Amino acid sequence: MRYVIIGGSGFVGRELIDLLIRKGKREIIDIDLIPTSLPVQYVQQDITEEIRFRFLPDDVVVHLAANQYHNKAPKKGRQAFFESVNVTGTQNILRKMAKDGAHQMVFFSTDMVYGKPLYLPVDTGHVQNPFGYYGRSKKAAETVCEKYRQKGMNITVFRPRMIIGKGRLGILVKLFKLIEHSLPVPMIGSGQNCYQMVSVQDCAAAIDRAIQHNLPNKAYNLGSENPPTVRELLRSVISSNRSKSILIPTWGKAVKATLGMLGKLGLEVMYREQYMIADEHYIIDISETKRELDWTPQFNDADMMTAAFREYQRLKNMRMNASH
Repeated sequence: MRYVIIGGSGFVGRELIDLLIRKGKREIIDIDLIPTSLPVQYVQQDITEEIRFRFLPDDVVVHLAANQYHNKAPKKGRQAFFESVNVTGTQNILRKMAKDGAHQMVFFSTDMVYGKPLYLPVDTGHVQNPFGYYGRSKKAAETVCEKYRQKGMNITVFRPRMIIGKGRLGILVKLFKLIEHSLPVPMIGSGQNCYQMVSVQDCAAAIDRAIQHNLPNKAYNLGSENPPTVRELLRSVISSNRSKSILIPTWGKAVKATLGMLGKLGLEVMYREQYMIADEHYIIDISETKRELDWTPQFNDADMMTAAFREYQRLKNMRMNASH
Protein backbone atom coordinates (compact mmCIF):
# COMPACT_ATOMS: atom_id res chain seq x y z
CA MET A 1 0.00 0.00 0.00
CA ARG A 2 1.30 3.43 -0.97
CA TYR A 3 0.70 6.65 0.94
CA VAL A 4 0.15 9.45 -1.57
CA ILE A 5 0.34 12.79 0.23
CA ILE A 6 -0.95 15.66 -1.89
CA GLY A 7 0.52 18.81 -0.40
CA GLY A 8 3.10 16.74 1.46
CA SER A 9 5.60 19.61 1.49
CA GLY A 10 3.23 21.79 3.50
CA PHE A 11 2.67 22.29 7.21
CA VAL A 12 0.56 19.23 8.05
CA GLY A 13 2.07 17.23 5.19
CA ARG A 14 5.61 17.35 6.58
CA GLU A 15 4.38 16.29 10.01
CA LEU A 16 2.40 13.40 8.54
CA ILE A 17 5.28 12.17 6.38
CA ASP A 18 7.61 12.32 9.38
CA LEU A 19 5.11 10.26 11.39
CA LEU A 20 4.75 7.66 8.62
CA ILE A 21 8.53 7.35 8.30
CA ARG A 22 8.86 6.84 12.07
CA LYS A 23 6.20 4.11 11.83
CA GLY A 24 8.33 2.31 9.23
CA LYS A 25 6.22 3.08 6.15
CA ARG A 26 8.33 2.91 2.99
CA GLU A 27 6.11 3.74 0.02
CA ILE A 28 5.39 7.43 0.62
CA ILE A 29 4.88 9.81 -2.29
CA ASP A 30 4.80 13.59 -1.94
CA ILE A 31 2.81 15.36 -4.66
CA ASP A 32 3.39 19.11 -4.49
CA LEU A 33 4.74 22.10 -6.37
CA ILE A 34 7.94 22.03 -4.33
CA PRO A 35 9.70 18.99 -2.79
CA THR A 36 9.98 18.30 0.91
CA SER A 37 13.38 17.78 2.47
CA LEU A 38 12.22 14.42 3.84
CA PRO A 39 13.44 11.20 2.15
CA VAL A 40 10.36 10.28 0.11
CA GLN A 41 9.50 10.03 -3.57
CA TYR A 42 8.56 13.42 -4.98
CA VAL A 43 6.21 14.15 -7.87
CA GLN A 44 5.75 17.73 -9.05
CA GLN A 45 2.14 18.54 -9.85
CA ASP A 46 -0.10 21.60 -9.98
CA ILE A 47 -3.48 20.16 -8.99
CA THR A 48 -5.34 22.98 -10.74
CA GLU A 49 -4.17 21.34 -13.96
CA GLU A 50 -4.71 17.86 -15.36
CA ILE A 51 -3.35 15.26 -12.93
CA ARG A 52 -0.54 13.29 -14.57
CA PHE A 53 0.19 10.98 -11.65
CA ARG A 54 -1.14 7.43 -11.93
CA PHE A 55 -2.90 6.16 -8.81
CA LEU A 56 -3.06 2.49 -7.86
CA PRO A 57 -6.24 0.82 -6.55
CA ASP A 58 -4.89 0.30 -3.02
CA ASP A 59 -3.35 3.78 -2.64
CA VAL A 60 -4.28 5.80 0.42
CA VAL A 61 -4.50 9.40 -0.78
CA VAL A 62 -4.24 12.21 1.78
CA HIS A 63 -5.32 15.52 0.25
CA LEU A 64 -3.81 18.39 2.23
CA ALA A 65 -3.16 20.89 -0.58
CA ALA A 66 -5.08 24.14 -0.17
CA ASN A 67 -4.98 27.84 -0.80
CA GLN A 68 -5.33 29.52 2.59
CA TYR A 69 -4.97 33.04 3.94
CA HIS A 70 -1.31 32.55 4.83
CA ASN A 71 -0.72 31.94 1.09
CA LYS A 72 -1.16 35.73 0.71
CA ALA A 73 -4.69 35.77 -0.62
CA PRO A 74 -5.03 38.58 -3.19
CA LYS A 75 -7.33 41.50 -2.48
CA LYS A 76 -8.98 41.07 -5.88
CA GLY A 77 -10.08 37.76 -7.33
CA ARG A 78 -10.12 36.14 -3.89
CA GLN A 79 -12.96 33.74 -4.68
CA ALA A 80 -11.12 32.39 -7.73
CA PHE A 81 -7.90 32.16 -5.69
CA PHE A 82 -9.47 29.84 -3.13
CA GLU A 83 -11.63 27.85 -5.55
CA SER A 84 -8.78 27.12 -7.97
CA VAL A 85 -7.00 24.77 -5.57
CA ASN A 86 -9.63 23.96 -2.98
CA VAL A 87 -12.49 23.10 -5.34
CA THR A 88 -11.10 22.58 -8.85
CA GLY A 89 -7.98 20.88 -7.48
CA THR A 90 -10.10 18.50 -5.42
CA GLN A 91 -12.27 17.72 -8.45
CA ASN A 92 -9.19 16.99 -10.56
CA ILE A 93 -7.72 14.64 -7.96
CA LEU A 94 -10.93 12.68 -7.42
CA ARG A 95 -11.63 12.46 -11.14
CA LYS A 96 -8.19 10.96 -11.75
CA MET A 97 -8.48 8.63 -8.76
CA ALA A 98 -11.80 7.33 -10.09
CA LYS A 99 -10.31 6.84 -13.54
CA ASP A 100 -7.37 4.87 -12.09
CA GLY A 101 -9.51 2.79 -9.72
CA ALA A 102 -8.26 4.36 -6.47
CA HIS A 103 -10.96 4.77 -3.84
CA GLN A 104 -9.46 5.80 -0.48
CA MET A 105 -8.92 9.41 0.58
CA VAL A 106 -8.47 11.63 3.61
CA PHE A 107 -9.53 15.21 2.89
CA PHE A 108 -8.56 18.11 5.14
CA SER A 109 -11.33 20.69 5.31
CA THR A 110 -11.78 23.34 8.02
CA ASP A 111 -14.04 24.26 10.91
CA MET A 112 -14.67 27.51 9.01
CA VAL A 113 -17.36 25.66 7.04
CA TYR A 114 -19.65 26.11 10.09
CA GLY A 115 -19.62 29.89 10.42
CA LYS A 116 -21.11 31.39 13.58
CA PRO A 117 -21.93 28.65 16.10
CA LEU A 118 -25.63 28.25 16.82
CA TYR A 119 -24.96 25.90 19.76
CA LEU A 120 -21.99 24.48 21.64
CA PRO A 121 -20.07 22.34 21.24
CA VAL A 122 -20.31 22.47 17.44
CA ASP A 123 -20.75 18.94 16.13
CA THR A 124 -20.32 17.76 12.54
CA GLY A 125 -24.07 18.00 11.96
CA HIS A 126 -24.08 21.76 12.62
CA VAL A 127 -25.46 23.90 9.79
CA GLN A 128 -22.75 25.11 7.40
CA ASN A 129 -22.84 28.86 6.81
CA PRO A 130 -19.23 30.04 6.31
CA PHE A 131 -18.32 33.74 6.54
CA GLY A 132 -15.83 34.02 3.71
CA TYR A 133 -14.27 32.67 0.54
CA TYR A 134 -11.99 30.13 2.22
CA GLY A 135 -14.74 28.48 4.24
CA ARG A 136 -17.09 28.51 1.27
CA SER A 137 -14.46 26.91 -0.96
CA LYS A 138 -13.93 24.12 1.56
CA LYS A 139 -17.67 23.58 1.86
CA ALA A 140 -17.86 23.26 -1.93
CA ALA A 141 -14.94 20.83 -1.88
CA GLU A 142 -16.76 18.70 0.71
CA THR A 143 -19.74 18.61 -1.67
CA VAL A 144 -17.42 17.28 -4.38
CA CYS A 145 -16.18 14.61 -1.95
CA GLU A 146 -19.77 13.57 -1.21
CA LYS A 147 -20.48 13.06 -4.91
CA TYR A 148 -17.55 10.68 -5.17
CA ARG A 149 -18.60 8.88 -2.00
CA GLN A 150 -21.84 8.12 -3.80
CA LYS A 151 -19.73 6.58 -6.57
CA GLY A 152 -18.17 4.14 -4.11
CA MET A 153 -15.19 6.00 -2.68
CA ASN A 154 -14.24 6.07 0.99
CA ILE A 155 -13.44 9.66 1.97
CA THR A 156 -12.74 10.71 5.55
CA VAL A 157 -13.10 14.48 6.03
CA PHE A 158 -11.39 16.32 8.88
CA ARG A 159 -12.47 19.77 10.07
CA PRO A 160 -9.68 21.13 12.28
CA ARG A 161 -9.72 24.26 14.39
CA MET A 162 -6.79 26.68 14.06
CA ILE A 163 -3.72 24.48 13.57
CA ILE A 164 -0.68 25.41 15.64
CA GLY A 165 2.85 24.06 15.45
CA LYS A 166 6.38 24.46 14.20
CA GLY A 167 6.42 25.92 10.71
CA ARG A 168 3.35 28.16 10.81
CA LEU A 169 2.71 31.21 12.94
CA GLY A 170 0.43 33.30 10.71
CA ILE A 171 -1.57 35.94 12.54
CA LEU A 172 0.13 35.02 15.84
CA VAL A 173 3.22 36.99 14.76
CA LYS A 174 1.36 40.27 15.36
CA LEU A 175 0.34 39.11 18.82
CA PHE A 176 3.81 37.85 19.72
CA LYS A 177 5.46 41.13 18.72
CA LEU A 178 3.30 42.97 21.26
CA ILE A 179 4.06 40.44 24.00
CA GLU A 180 7.78 40.42 23.21
CA HIS A 181 8.00 44.20 23.69
CA SER A 182 5.68 44.22 26.74
CA LEU A 183 3.14 46.33 24.85
CA PRO A 184 -0.61 46.32 25.60
CA VAL A 185 -2.50 43.47 23.93
CA PRO A 186 -5.99 44.47 22.74
CA MET A 187 -8.53 41.66 22.63
CA ILE A 188 -11.60 41.48 20.43
CA GLY A 189 -14.23 41.52 23.16
CA SER A 190 -13.73 40.75 26.85
CA GLY A 191 -11.55 37.67 26.39
CA GLN A 192 -13.95 35.55 28.44
CA ASN A 193 -14.74 33.34 25.45
CA CYS A 194 -12.91 30.14 24.51
CA TYR A 195 -10.98 29.94 21.25
CA GLN A 196 -9.97 26.35 20.60
CA MET A 197 -6.92 25.21 18.63
CA VAL A 198 -5.30 21.92 17.60
CA SER A 199 -1.65 20.93 17.25
CA VAL A 200 -0.15 19.85 13.93
CA GLN A 201 1.08 16.67 15.64
CA ASP A 202 -2.46 15.79 16.70
CA CYS A 203 -3.66 16.40 13.13
CA ALA A 204 -1.10 13.95 11.75
CA ALA A 205 -2.04 11.41 14.41
CA ALA A 206 -5.73 11.72 13.49
CA ILE A 207 -4.97 10.98 9.83
CA ASP A 208 -3.01 7.90 10.88
CA ARG A 209 -5.90 6.74 13.09
CA ALA A 210 -8.40 7.21 10.25
CA ILE A 211 -6.24 5.05 7.97
CA GLN A 212 -6.01 2.37 10.65
CA HIS A 213 -9.82 2.44 10.92
CA ASN A 214 -10.26 1.90 7.17
CA LEU A 215 -11.19 5.51 6.38
CA PRO A 216 -14.74 5.95 7.69
CA ASN A 217 -16.99 7.66 5.16
CA LYS A 218 -17.82 10.68 7.30
CA ALA A 219 -16.55 13.97 8.75
CA TYR A 220 -14.70 14.46 12.03
CA ASN A 221 -13.78 17.54 14.05
CA LEU A 222 -10.24 18.12 15.34
CA GLY A 223 -9.53 20.34 18.33
CA SER A 224 -8.02 20.48 21.78
CA GLU A 225 -9.69 19.34 24.99
CA ASN A 226 -10.94 21.77 27.65
CA PRO A 227 -9.71 24.99 26.01
CA PRO A 228 -9.19 27.95 28.39
CA THR A 229 -10.66 31.40 27.86
CA VAL A 230 -8.79 33.77 25.56
CA ARG A 231 -7.85 35.87 28.60
CA GLU A 232 -6.45 32.84 30.45
CA LEU A 233 -4.58 31.68 27.36
CA LEU A 234 -2.93 35.04 26.69
CA ARG A 235 -2.06 35.51 30.35
CA SER A 236 -0.25 32.16 30.34
CA VAL A 237 1.86 33.19 27.33
CA ILE A 238 2.64 36.61 28.83
CA SER A 239 3.56 35.10 32.19
CA SER A 240 5.67 32.23 30.86
CA ASN A 241 7.73 34.67 28.81
CA ARG A 242 8.14 37.28 31.57
CA SER A 243 6.41 39.94 29.54
CA LYS A 244 4.80 42.99 31.14
CA SER A 245 2.01 43.20 28.55
CA ILE A 246 -1.46 43.93 29.85
CA LEU A 247 -4.65 42.71 28.24
CA ILE A 248 -7.06 45.37 26.98
CA PRO A 249 -10.73 44.33 26.60
CA THR A 250 -12.70 46.05 23.85
CA TRP A 251 -16.24 46.31 22.55
CA GLY A 252 -16.20 43.37 20.15
CA LYS A 253 -18.92 44.61 17.79
CA ALA A 254 -17.21 47.97 17.32
CA VAL A 255 -13.81 46.38 16.68
CA LYS A 256 -15.25 43.96 14.12
CA ALA A 257 -17.10 46.79 12.38
CA THR A 258 -13.85 48.78 12.23
CA LEU A 259 -11.90 45.82 10.86
CA GLY A 260 -14.58 45.31 8.23
CA MET A 261 -14.40 48.97 7.21
CA LEU A 262 -10.59 48.86 6.99
CA GLY A 263 -10.86 45.76 4.82
CA LYS A 264 -13.18 47.56 2.39
CA LEU A 265 -10.66 50.40 2.21
CA GLY A 266 -7.89 47.97 1.31
CA LEU A 267 -6.24 48.14 4.75
CA GLU A 268 -6.85 44.56 5.83
CA VAL A 269 -5.51 43.94 9.34
CA MET A 270 -7.37 40.64 9.79
CA TYR A 271 -9.50 38.59 7.42
CA ARG A 272 -13.25 38.42 8.00
CA GLU A 273 -13.14 34.70 8.76
CA GLN A 274 -10.51 35.39 11.42
CA TYR A 275 -12.21 38.20 13.32
CA MET A 276 -15.93 37.42 13.01
CA ILE A 277 -15.84 34.72 15.70
CA ALA A 278 -12.90 36.12 17.69
CA ASP A 279 -15.19 37.18 20.56
CA GLU A 280 -17.52 34.17 20.28
CA HIS A 281 -17.47 31.06 22.41
CA TYR A 282 -16.38 28.53 19.82
CA ILE A 283 -15.73 24.95 20.85
CA ILE A 284 -16.11 22.07 18.44
CA ASP A 285 -17.22 18.63 19.54
CA ILE A 286 -14.43 16.05 19.20
CA SER A 287 -16.24 13.23 21.01
CA GLU A 288 -16.97 11.28 17.81
CA THR A 289 -13.36 11.58 16.69
CA LYS A 290 -12.16 10.25 20.05
CA ARG A 291 -14.71 7.45 20.21
CA GLU A 292 -14.64 6.21 16.63
CA LEU A 293 -10.96 6.73 15.76
CA ASP A 294 -9.44 6.06 19.20
CA TRP A 295 -7.81 9.48 18.96
CA THR A 296 -7.10 11.87 21.81
CA PRO A 297 -5.33 15.23 21.43
CA GLN A 298 -2.01 15.20 23.24
CA PHE A 299 -1.38 18.96 23.36
CA ASN A 300 -3.33 21.66 25.21
CA ASP A 301 -3.82 25.23 24.05
CA ALA A 302 -1.46 26.87 26.55
CA ASP A 303 1.40 24.53 25.65
CA MET A 304 0.76 25.09 21.94
CA MET A 305 0.83 28.88 22.31
CA THR A 306 3.98 28.85 24.43
CA ALA A 307 5.72 26.56 21.93
CA ALA A 308 4.59 28.84 19.07
CA PHE A 309 6.02 31.90 20.88
CA ARG A 310 9.35 30.14 21.33
CA GLU A 311 9.35 29.22 17.65
CA TYR A 312 8.70 32.88 16.82
CA GLN A 313 11.71 33.89 18.92
CA ARG A 314 13.89 31.17 17.39
CA LEU A 315 13.08 32.26 13.84
CA LYS A 316 13.66 35.91 14.73
CA ASN A 317 17.09 35.09 16.21
CA MET A 318 17.97 33.09 13.10
CA ARG A 319 17.14 36.05 10.87
CA MET A 320 19.14 38.41 13.07
CA ASN A 321 22.19 36.11 13.06
CA ALA A 322 21.97 35.68 9.31
CA SER A 323 22.00 39.46 8.79
CA HIS A 324 25.23 39.92 10.76
